[in-house]
Amino acid sequence: MTHHRRGLRRLLRDDTLAEAIERDFRSAPLDGRRHAILEYVAKLTKVPAQMVKQDADALRAAGLSDRDILEVVEVAGYYAYVNRIADGLGVLLEEEHESSEE
Repeated sequence: MTHHRRGLRRLLRDDTLAEAIERDFRSAPLDGRRHAILEYVAKLTKVPAQMVKQDADALRAAGLSDRDILEVVEVAGYYAYVNRIADGLGVLLEEEHESSEE
């Protein structure tokens, strides 16, 4: 299990919900706020050039403040950055590293 999965499970304290999110967050039993955040981050991650004001407005409608939205963008950007650094340097995933030691 990667550290991302462990982190999600630790934060949620609900393995069933974490597994549902990992399978398909869109069908996971999430509240509107969490669903809106994940939809926003999925778009930001996959097609960042297509982000428009209405995307942030959807987060505001779900109850996020401008500061909350900034934090969502910062976290998504940080994960993208770190993953690209790791990929660019050929860093092994924890699972790959652990299985090579067996």
